[in-house]
Amino acid sequence: MPNARPERPKMPPIRLAAAGLSARRGERLLFSGLDFNLGPGQLLLITGPNGAGKTTLLRLLAGALAPETGTLVWQGIDDETRPQALMHLLSHRAAIKPRLTLSEDLAFWQAVNGPGPDAFEALDRVGLGGLEWLEAGLLSAGQQRRLALARLIVSPRPVWLLDEPTAALDSQRGRQVMELFAKVAHERNAGVLVVTHDHRTLDVFDRIVDVEDGGITERPLPQPK
Repeated sequence: MPNARPERPKMPPIRLAAAGLSARRGERLLFSGLDFNLGPGQLLLITGPNGAGKTTLLRLLAGALAPETGTLVWQGIDDETRPQALMHLLSHRAAIKPRLTLSEDLAFWQAVNGPGPDAFEALDRVGLGGLEWLEAGLLSAGQQRRLALARLIVSPRPVWLLDEPTAALDSQRGRQVMELFAKVAHERNAGVLVVTHDHRTLDVFDRIVDVEDGGITERPLPQPK
């Protein structure tokens, strides 16, 4: 009998719980009273205008900043695990190395963050199959976002923090990319927190929170069409 295909790596059942988070920039209160519980396969959207504190929140979650008040608790890990080893932080900037081929880019990503699924499989999953030997600098903006998603696939981590993942994309390509991120996150059992001011893909998310003028408002989920 032929060898069975190895199973896809499954994310451990880890949850990130935040309670009463607040943050300041200088004397200005950016937000306060933020609570959420992000678990496997869940998609949380934090939206608001530029300057509302969305990127500050990502830096806080990534451990680069301390909250003014509140707590962050990782549930399901031991005391020796570093939280930074459990998350991917994806900036709105592609941060590609233009002279690397797509397969070389993913090999570099795995060398930095640890191994995972095959690069060719990941590229095929995000719609870039057959372009393995193309230099990354030749990709369109939408293809660069797909390459970014392939990076998350080849180095599995249970939490993804995404900063403006649809930046520089038109409505159609933005929706395609966000729907693909959501689908792959469900497949990989990853919890995803997205910060953006883009309201075109609200129906993709399980929970939506608006951050503006220091306040936190829960937004109702869009009704299915």
